[in-house]
Amino acid sequence: MIKPPKLNKGDKIATISLSWGGAGDMPHRYQAGKQQLQETFGLEVVETPHALKSADWIYKNPKARAEDLMWALQEPSIKAIITNIGGEDSIRTLPYIDFDIIRNNPKIFLGLSDTTVTHFCFYKAGVVSFYGTSVLIGFAENTGMFAYQVVDIKRSLFSAEPVGIIAPNTQGWTTERLEWAEPANQHIARKLEPCGEWRFLQGKGKVQGALLGGCLEVLEFIKGTPIWVDRAGWKDKIMFIETSEEKIPPDYFRWIIRNYAAIGIFKEINGLIVGRPYDNLYWQEYDNILLQVIKEEEGLDQLPIVTGMDFGHTSPSFTLPLGIQAEIDIEAKCFSILESGVV
Repeated sequence: MIKPPKLNKGDKIATISLSWGGAGDMPHRYQAGKQQLQETFGLEVVETPHALKSADWIYKNPKARAEDLMWALQEPSIKAIITNIGGEDSIRTLPYIDFDIIRNNPKIFLGLSDTTVTHFCFYKAGVVSFYGTSVLIGFAENTGMFAYQVVDIKRSLFSAEPVGIIAPNTQGWTTERLEWAEPANQHIARKLEPCGEWRFLQGKGKVQGALLGGCLEVLEFIKGTPIWVDRAGWKDKIMFIETSEEKIPPDYFRWIIRNYAAIGIFKEINGLIVGRPYDNLYWQEYDNILLQVIKEEEGLDQLPIVTGMDFGHTSPSFTLPLGIQAEIDIEAKCFSILESGVV
């Protein structure tokens, strides 16, 4: 995997809308995130040509969204690309992606949720990308960024040192919805819920593998497309999955997990890590389903499974670099990223 150059204070980065055009429809929220990027990290922030178009315009122009990505990759002054928000139709940009441009212009790409589509484009091109927060979420957090999030961004994107042990968040997590369209809500801190421990459901010893995964619902979108990773491509990986604000019912979760079992992926990977569900809803049901399918039905009682982790749609979150080696230590109840995703 090709690692992109790390960020430095003073670098220029571009924001992009690859799916939903919320940044254009809610400029106060976007400006809050942009300000944090500038003041907290010392970055110069510009927008890709269509990043602040309306949500309706963004929806109607998937080719322009892809062209924005290609522009940001080829523009020499741009050092990183950060998504404004996810959505549900990044898959419509796929016909317009030039994988050679991604491969020949490795740059930091950060985002989550529907951005899973673009992460798999980078993975197919052989370039490390970063599954993490976005402008309208983590950077535009009400009343300012969480300290856990600031530490994560500096560690993940600004340093070429190995990331090392990822400490669980202890300051509290939130998915509280305060309407973004109401500017006054930007000054109201979201309610924090107590952090429970990460749950090490099964396995023993230590396992290592390159990270690969994304949002569970979006992974369903890309199955069968040119960017999907076949069974052999999952060999020795540490798979990561997390669910969205749609809060899929347990039966749907079971059907998806059984599909991975049928494909044979669980027999190839070295471990599975799972992000905290939105609102922490169905966490017990999801845990039970994972054990039912992987342990009972597939007989894989030694495959390490860790759930309730601080990545994905809950805030704050840590960043996962696709294609980078990580380690699960079951006895020590520890998760580490063994190298940096940047150079």
